[in-house]
Amino acid sequence: MQNTQGDQQHDLPFNPLQQPEYSKGTISIALVHEALAAARLQGLDTDQLLFEVGIPLELMQSSKTRVSVSVYAQLWIALANHMNDEFFGMDRHPMRRGSYQLISRLVMHSETVGKAVQQILQFFNAIFDDIYSELKVEQGHALLLLHDHHQIKPMFSYATYLMLVHTLMCWLADQRILIENIQLRCKAPIDDQDYRVRFCEKISYMAEHNQIKFDAAYLDIKIKQDKQSWYQFMLHTPQNLLTRFKNPDALSNRIRKHLMRVHPSQWLELNALSQRLNMSEATVQRRLKHEGLSYQQLKNDIRRDTAIEFLTKTEKSIQAISDELNFHDPSAFHRAFKKWTGVSPGAYRSLGDI
Repeated sequence: MQNTQGDQQHDLPFNPLQQPEYSKGTISIALVHEALAAARLQGLDTDQLLFEVGIPLELMQSSKTRVSVSVYAQLWIALANHMNDEFFGMDRHPMRRGSYQLISRLVMHSETVGKAVQQILQFFNAIFDDIYSELKVEQGHALLLLHDHHQIKPMFSYATYLMLVHTLMCWLADQRILIENIQLRCKAPIDDQDYRVRFCEKISYMAEHNQIKFDAAYLDIKIKQDKQSWYQFMLHTPQNLLTRFKNPDALSNRIRKHLMRVHPSQWLELNALSQRLNMSEATVQRRLKHEGLSYQQLKNDIRRDTAIEFLTKTEKSIQAISDELNFHDPSAFHRAFKKWTGVSPGAYRSLGDI
């Protein structure tokens, strides 16, 4: 399925009309289960909720399935609306609808990111009962500390809290604020790849404290957002929380961006890609392994995510999708898709019909 011709061909202009409309990514079904957990405890009819946002129950039965970012964002909105809680029942005190909109509009008028962060944490500390947060600066590093008032929470709770804070910080700074490392008291989830892509590679569990570390220089950045940019920011939230400020340092993200510039028929072999990245093939393999990926898996992930996008948002036939993703025939695509997700393409096609 891969083109093995020399690099020169890959440097030629590529006809964008032949390029697949690549997906912006997908979300693990494990995070769908996590998002629904507290709702189930509160007696919410989660099956009906899944139906409303277009997630077939069949997808919930396989640990390998994924949903598009847009569908997951719809789930977040539906949960927040049904529960009147933008933290999805994960704290004893709900974060009422409109809270995030309110704090984002208030801190937009702060002088610097640092002053805004202090206001954000003060706001959340006034809302939540189970988590108390504070900001410390030590030897050029900023430490965001999350203190548990009661039992240790699961990773999903801490990650959701961090998404709310970190996305707002990045938007205010108008740039990605790089997170150096994250230490959490909770046990490691079964799969934390989505978290590493969103935040940073260095996440450790069963730590003594909940701590997020980043360069303190970010706190001095002046804020230049205004009412118009705030409106656009809110218009694309919660999608902003999930995709806009992903970890750019992950090698997998760099490779993904490279692959998404061209058609799958022109994807480089690993040795040629390594040369393009000015790395040895062994270094690329080692770094990807550290991120829990391989080059082949990364290519499969792009094909999988794009196929999910086509199946749920277009009327493209299986034949057309197979061709656009450079499969030899539809049966090969069908087998690959079921291997990747645990369900048939038809299960996702029905998602688009709901």
